[in-house]
Amino acid sequence: MSKKSKSSALHEKEGVSQSDITNTSSIKTIQKKRRSQPSTKDLVSEILNGNITALSRAITLIESSNPKHLEKANAIIKLCLPHANNSVRVGITGVPGVGKSTFIEALGMHLTSVGKKVAVLAVDPSSSLSKGSILGDKTRMEDLVKNDNAFIRPSPSGTSLGGVARKTRETIILCEAAGFDSVIIETVGVGQSETAVHSMVDFFLLLKIAGAGDELQGIKRGIIEMADAIAINKADGENLKAAKLAKVEFARALHLYPQKSSEWQPKVTLCSALKREGIADLWSLISRYIAHTKSNHFFENNRTEQNKFWLLQTIEERLKSDFFNQPKIKEALQSQLQLIEDGKTTPFVAADFLLQLKKD
Repeated sequence: MSKKSKSSALHEKEGVSQSDITNTSSIKTIQKKRRSQPSTKDLVSEILNGNITALSRAITLIESSNPKHLEKANAIIKLCLPHANNSVRVGITGVPGVGKSTFIEALGMHLTSVGKKVAVLAVDPSSSLSKGSILGDKTRMEDLVKNDNAFIRPSPSGTSLGGVARKTRETIILCEAAGFDSVIIETVGVGQSETAVHSMVDFFLLLKIAGAGDELQGIKRGIIEMADAIAINKADGENLKAAKLAKVEFARALHLYPQKSSEWQPKVTLCSALKREGIADLWSLISRYIAHTKSNHFFENNRTEQNKFWLLQTIEERLKSDFFNQPKIKEALQSQLQLIEDGKTTPFVAADFLLQLKKD
């Protein structure tokens, strides 16, 4: 009897069929393939070829807290950097209910219709509580999500705005390397996230709706100062008249602010994302802004200043992370928190104690 026959007879005696052996072998092969990760060089090569799967895998590495993944992610970013910085980065903000999802889809569909490749990202510092809303947005952008020239990526949840923003900024680099020439960064709600998004985009758009009471009430001065344009959405049907009045009010308000360093006078425009009206005009406005800021060199200077800002932000985030992840700090922190709760120390004394403990 041959070795193969003896082996088969033995397995049959033990109640194991040849098909079981083949299936087990196949499963092991599949598991081995799943465990094997593409090399940094292969991932970068695929990203540069516009491979969305490779792009997604690289972004996952950026989002990971695993030190090995971080090392690989940094290597990927470094190799992709020479192929980045060739897109128009647009930041979009607005309170919930203003129609951001519909608007972004309408803008994205317009851009792809004129030959652009669009990446939609999000910065949501509240995601640790709300679990984020961009995932819901992704399901609502039914047309854009199926578009071969569009890529929608939610930000990772987390309590650190700086950390989430940093990952978004690095994701921009990978998207640009993958050939996306239009990057839309959405911020959910009005708050600190606006500052983070403003520091990583070329054009900052504030999305508003009319008919919600005093048009200027509840808007922080800083948000308007950051805006390069205000778009009054849902300007259709019976709401059109109110939208036109809101446009006049915002235009007057914008003229009260000092001139921006870009030497650009912010504009107010009307649009209906639902009916996809005014979207082409808005993109034309953005294009004029880009041409204007490139002609006076603000575009390049602004990106340089943004890079400097993110250098300092990254150092702060790394120092903060290293500090709180030290075992002795973790243990002492709990003791100090208890002392504060018991009224036996103050936050400032406790902070000094922990900082001194790190030096020792």
